Amino acid sequence: MAGGQLNVLSTLDQAKTQWYHFMAIVIAGMGFFTDAYDLFCISLVTKLLGRIYYTDDSKDTPGALPPNVSAAVTGVALCGTLAGQLFFGWLGDKLGRKSVYGFTLILMVVCSVASGLSFGSSAKGVVSTLCFFRFWLGFGIGGDYPLSATIMSEYANKRTRGAFIAAVFAMQGFGILFGAIVALAVSAGFRHAYPAPSYSDNHAASLVPQADYVWRIILMFGTVPAALTYYWRMKMPETARYTALIARNAKQAAADMSKVLHTQIEESADRAETVAVGGESWGLFSRQFLRRHGLHLLATTSTWFLLDIAFYSQNLFQKDIFSKVGWIPPAKTMNALEELYRIARAQALIALCGTIPGYWFTVAFIEIMGRFWIQIMGFAMMTAFMLGLAIPYHHWTTRGHHTGFIVMYGFTFFFANFGPNSTTFIVPAEIYPARLRSTCHGISAAAGKAGAIIGAFGFLYAAQDQHKPEPGYPRGIGIKNALFVLAGTNFLGTIMTLLVPESKGMSLEVISQEVADGDDEEAAYPK
Repeated sequence: MAGGQLNVLSTLDQAKTQWYHFMAIVIAGMGFFTDAYDLFCISLVTKLLGRIYYTDDSKDTPGALPPNVSAAVTGVALCGTLAGQLFFGWLGDKLGRKSVYGFTLILMVVCSVASGLSFGSSAKGVVSTLCFFRFWLGFGIGGDYPLSATIMSEYANKRTRGAFIAAVFAMQGFGILFGAIVALAVSAGFRHAYPAPSYSDNHAASLVPQADYVWRIILMFGTVPAALTYYWRMKMPETARYTALIARNAKQAAADMSKVLHTQIEESADRAETVAVGGESWGLFSRQFLRRHGLHLLATTSTWFLLDIAFYSQNLFQKDIFSKVGWIPPAKTMNALEELYRIARAQALIALCGTIPGYWFTVAFIEIMGRFWIQIMGFAMMTAFMLGLAIPYHHWTTRGHHTGFIVMYGFTFFFANFGPNSTTFIVPAEIYPARLRSTCHGISAAAGKAGAIIGAFGFLYAAQDQHKPEPGYPRGIGIKNALFVLAGTNFLGTIMTLLVPESKGMSLEVISQEVADGDDEEAAYPK
């Protein structure tokens, strides 16, 4: 490792914040808006799917998805996301960030529409096609993680890079809220147009035939924001760091950035060849990588894994938790569309009061507090609030205390997003060499999705009552004990964060040891 910084990269690091940066945030952010909508809107409609395809009018309670079906419908997109993160992360380093960026968006649009058009003459047929298309939807979503993070980190200046990457990720909050708003609007419209009695009053009449359109409309609506940004994604130039450091064409990188920064950047054609680029002679599975970045990869994978166990458990099964604590009435006291409306209203409230503010607190404070301290604080506070829910759980479930439970529950979302849910996305986009940046971010994100899969499949069974589980489910450990387990995973996340390096205010090349930069080189990995 030796040599100075390329002119084009120094110019990017020192560039003033301008319109080009905000355009990049919007273009990359709308991908995450769509990602969140597509991943979490399924939790809004699973109760409705159970009523439509699994109701037996001879029973006193409306139909629900069987355990294996519920787990598959909820978790299959996460499996696709994990595969997509690994594949597109690797591809982003091999072919370039931009060249595969548009393909992920097309895949998301097509599969989102196809999910809503799931066909079949039986419940099994509909669910099978739904799961098939949601897997490939997740595959496209997976590509958005490493590509969007890497593109934003490589476009940004070093003073505000963390805030810009956080702003891209913060669009997830608006995607979750938008999903709830769409579900509210669609369910309210159909409920008004096709009034129906509650299930307890009339089993058959509580589910109107038109309800089958409702979940399809909700799933397909996520294509709109994604499709709107496709043109602008294709107009974005390749990042200068890929062009200069990996494609070895510093002159082209300077020309591309001169256009977007509206300033003249001079770089000789052979300049890249004269700069020693760290990591050129070794790869991901080498001793050199293990020595320089082994602990960092352990840190970014383990913290994201632990965070997503808790985060996805909370998000995907909000409706079940709210029902069990009594915030949403028993299913038999409502018709199908009324239940969907109440679930969407609860998710919208949590998103407005906890999820979205947490994301934007990170944007506001990450360049002040740094990545390390925000992540430590977030994990610690999530642990505290989970214990605050679990220890007096029976108190929260008694009449008159439901509001307190929701407030505490909302704070766990706030500190997830003003904490590790944001920083685990940001740090892997900053600390690895350019030629492995997208790959390592994809690996870290895939570890997170492995945790999400555990949360999606495991929490569904673990939260079942120890003595009286729901029909079709084995006995679980109950929600109270499940909350204790989630508190434990958050505490482990706090411990593993001690391995996470601070990258605030430094050039990407200095952080990853690709260039020497005087005294800054010694500070490449502070705590």
